[in-house]
Amino acid sequence: MSETFVTAVNVARRFQQGDVSLEALRPATFTIRAGDRIAIVGASGSGKSTLLQLIADLDTPSSGTLNWPALGASGTLRPRHIGMVFQSASLLPALSAIENVEVPLRLLGETAAPREAALAALASVGLSGIADKLPDELSGGQAQRVGLARAIALRPRLVLADEPTGQLDQPTAQRAMDALLDSLADSDAALVVATHDPVVAQRLHTVWRMDHGLLTLPASETTP
Repeated sequence: MSETFVTAVNVARRFQQGDVSLEALRPATFTIRAGDRIAIVGASGSGKSTLLQLIADLDTPSSGTLNWPALGASGTLRPRHIGMVFQSASLLPALSAIENVEVPLRLLGETAAPREAALAALASVGLSGIADKLPDELSGGQAQRVGLARAIALRPRLVLADEPTGQLDQPTAQRAMDALLDSLADSDAALVVATHDPVVAQRLHTVWRMDHGLLTLPASETTP
């Protein structure tokens, strides 16, 4: 049995707006294991981002339990064990591509050669040639792949991508997905991608569906 990275039991997230309680995520139970390749599909506003933020320890459930058995305790997970890719690359404009990738490496001080590790991450997404360019000199696809490189530079065991191709045309989106999948091909890292694009979803082994906060898993999925 593969290592268990995430277990969730009846995890829910509600937001209060005045007297109204909005249920962004209805109680959900699921497991993420080493090597998983999961697409979370659903329309915009269906709860995909809320679910990813909970898994990433960026938010706290309103109820239920969420644990990361093989990764660590809450507050210690990012970016060392969990890498996050956002819909917008969110690069620091004053830093070059390689300097953007170096940021988490230098903050954590976990490698004696952050520049070399950043170069390797850029190479893994096919961007060795643009290391010294500033973000405003990059195409949208290149900027998104720099964001991917930054997320995987520390070799996290779980990579979460929130609509990573949402702002890209279809050919560029496929190149970005190629880079992401290739960068994880030789590891047991798990990958979870939230997307509304069926072409992206079909690249992954397992599909979870979100609809108005309700998470539906395939019939073959087992609960923790």
